[in-house]
Amino acid sequence: MKIFLCIINVLILTVNVNGQDGTSNEIILPELGDRVSGAVSAAQEKAIGEMFLEQIYSQAPLISDPLLFEYTEHLIYRLSEYSQVSDRYFNILLIDDDSLNAFAAPGGVIGINGGLFLNADNEGQFSSVLAHELAHLSQRHFARNVLKSKDSNLASALVMVSSIAIALISNNPNAISVGPAFLQSQNLRYSRLFEREADRVGFANLVKAGYNPKSMGEMFENMNELRRLSGDLPPEFLLTHPLSSSRISDAFNSAEGISEEGTKKDSLEFGLMKARLEVYYENIPSNSLRFFQSKVNDNPSDANIYGLALAYNKNNNFEKSIELLNKLIQKYPKNLVINTTKVDILLSYNKLNEALILVNKFLEISPKNYPLSISKSKVLLAMERYFESEEIIRDQLLRKNDDPELWLLLSEIQRNSQNIIGYHQSRAEYFILLGQDDRALNQLEFALQLTQNNFQVSESLMNKIVEIKKNLNNSRGL
Repeated sequence: MKIFLCIINVLILTVNVNGQDGTSNEIILPELGDRVSGAVSAAQEKAIGEMFLEQIYSQAPLISDPLLFEYTEHLIYRLSEYSQVSDRYFNILLIDDDSLNAFAAPGGVIGINGGLFLNADNEGQFSSVLAHELAHLSQRHFARNVLKSKDSNLASALVMVSSIAIALISNNPNAISVGPAFLQSQNLRYSRLFEREADRVGFANLVKAGYNPKSMGEMFENMNELRRLSGDLPPEFLLTHPLSSSRISDAFNSAEGISEEGTKKDSLEFGLMKARLEVYYENIPSNSLRFFQSKVNDNPSDANIYGLALAYNKNNNFEKSIELLNKLIQKYPKNLVINTTKVDILLSYNKLNEALILVNKFLEISPKNYPLSISKSKVLLAMERYFESEEIIRDQLLRKNDDPELWLLLSEIQRNSQNIIGYHQSRAEYFILLGQDDRALNQLEFALQLTQNNFQVSESLMNKIVEIKKNLNNSRGL
């Protein structure tokens, strides 16, 4: 419930401030023009997005998988090149939930449940959902709902806010309980108009990106089947993105007459990511092994063999896992996903020298690659080469300074290297990103007590402490 109330407060503040971002796109929003920016400026949307991030980081479980993140990030940025999003800077969140869900929030926040991978049959279907969410951003649906709400006592804007809030906290049943009833009591027709617009714009961009035009309709059919099987408890995606039979038929009608020749129907990487999550979400290792052995028997695809390799690893059969990965590497010797997976498995079985040789080989080909860099840092940490391990993470932080996982990993490296002041500082940065300023303040005060006569470090810590206390006082209205 905390997220819902916080977002409503921000929305009310936003509506009372007429910000101007100086931009207008008559092609994208011909019927609204500058009125949208008058309701909510781009800067205000970004500020709301930052609040979303704090709430998600502090409350929603996230998937910590550099390979999965890298794949999703690259795909979203590639799709955005065919979209009308003007500011292509995104904060991408992988929510650790196996139900089908995705959302786009103000300020370029895009969230994806692990279950979206599980319920898409191929990359085209998966991309159709991402293209739909990008369309919500490019069409500025949040700002346009706020604009309409100024003429209807915020009702429609609160529908948008509540639906985003429901999506973000899908792991909190108590918070969800008020959502559907509230949505049904408000002007849902307006929300459906936005959904259709996102379908139309997203479909056009999906086709421009080279995907099979039938992908969106096929994904809608998958969702419809999921809704049929779920009965009275449909996935959160279908609560916040109402799916009607006309939306399904519209998607297929749009695809008629568009050639499928030369379109992308799938990619090896999507199959590998889906297999990673299928193994991840199976709590009983032996079930995972049986599942993928059956899949390989029916269809010995590269993705299924990769999944079987991961399942063997989950069942502590190192030799069989590496054997299958080596077969794939013979076929795809330069594939970063498969080779990074091998590095991680070598690390898990303490084959540290082999892991380091392999990761160094591919970092020469792809310098500063995010998943490879994380893997190398962990290998060096296991080898007690703390300085080198920390140096890699600090280099990654130059590009991903707002990534809580990197700050958390850095703090673990510093704790192992007995750099206790650094450990507390990194933990503070981690808690700041989670919106937990009180805990960040405690970490900095611990660090300050250890600085003794180091004036430069003490001054830096004091400045940070003063800044956090000021933020806390402002948030408490003191």
